Amino acid sequence: GPHQEGRQRQGTACLSSLPGVSAGNGCGHTLLTPHSGTLSSKNYPGTYPNHTMCCWRLQAPPGTSLLLAFGDVDLEPSEHCAHSSLLLADPQTGTAYGPYCRNSVPSAPLLVTNSSTVTVLFNSTSHRSGRGLLLSYATSQHPGTGGHRDTPGTPDPPLTMHFSVYCPAGCKDIHGDIWGNPSQGYRDTSVLCKAAVHAGVIADELGGQVTLSREKGITLYEAAFANGLHSKRGSLSEKRLVFHKVCCLLPPACDDALEVVAFNASSWWHEVDALGQDRAWVAERAALSTTGHSWAAEPGAEAAWLELDLGTRRNVTGIITKGSSEQHDYYVTSYHISSSRDGKNWRPYRGSSGQEDKVFEGNADSQGEVSNAFIPSIVARYVR
Repeated sequence: GPHQEGRQRQGTACLSSLPGVSAGNGCGHTLLTPHSGTLSSKNYPGTYPNHTMCCWRLQAPPGTSLLLAFGDVDLEPSEHCAHSSLLLADPQTGTAYGPYCRNSVPSAPLLVTNSSTVTVLFNSTSHRSGRGLLLSYATSQHPGTGGHRDTPGTPDPPLTMHFSVYCPAGCKDIHGDIWGNPSQGYRDTSVLCKAAVHAGVIADELGGQVTLSREKGITLYEAAFANGLHSKRGSLSEKRLVFHKVCCLLPPACDDALEVVAFNASSWWHEVDALGQDRAWVAERAALSTTGHSWAAEPGAEAAWLELDLGTRRNVTGIITKGSSEQHDYYVTSYHISSSRDGKNWRPYRGSSGQEDKVFEGNADSQGEVSNAFIPSIVARYVR
């Protein structure tokens, strides 16, 4: 039969020989890291293409084993899954799991392997329907994979009780909605790990353990743009998800606004309007609480920057930006961050990947606030 879980199977090959790499024309959203990741077929959750394949090679650190969570496997049924199939294999031992399709689904939502290497092979021929597949994985160092939805059959923890879930890398761009924002919490029908990225408790490129509680729902959830994700405005729910940063479980709370003792800027705009009125868009007007016009660089200025002096070395976990709607519709759409401990030597912020300077998504209008988390946090006196 098609269920060949744990049996020896010959001839299962992956075109990709490099760990953490996908190959083929049927690959959808994919983010693979040594400790966790997310992978999907092309067009998911729309219908997957005809005559396509994708092979992913998952490689965990030596001495650990891989845990795979089947978020969704919806491949058109056929005898022995011959037309469309998902097959997992351990190339070291030849053990295979599958093939899987709609008439031969995985027997459990979580597959625990004894291997640090697994190949995932997706094939399709002609078919009419099927969403394709969505999988996530973690290692034995990070049990309790949250994946993309609550595991079926898992009882809800009591209200207000803290519990922990491991979210794999790559949840930001998966299909599904979130309602709410970091300060209010999120409607409990939100995609949990996607909401965790929006709340700024994990970096999407790394994933990680998240601590949250289920609390009593509220009447209205407000939409927000944060950490590159849009949430939706949502109505009353019985429960809501509230995420907790580890540092916030103990005083002082890490979401406290830091006092800025001085602002500095590369330049500022001295505006003279049509009536001859002066308006100085100086750096001191950049504080979020300022009413009226804000800071603006001199028109045409190249590589403009705004600098915040925190007075002493602080642990900075994020930033909130807002445009200025006073007389003009001004806002910053993207920016880099650099920091300094002495105001002379500057270090560009590279985020979790550490490969290149991170570009933060800013505002799309002059009215709303946009928050971005620093994961890891910045320890500095000056932020630019």
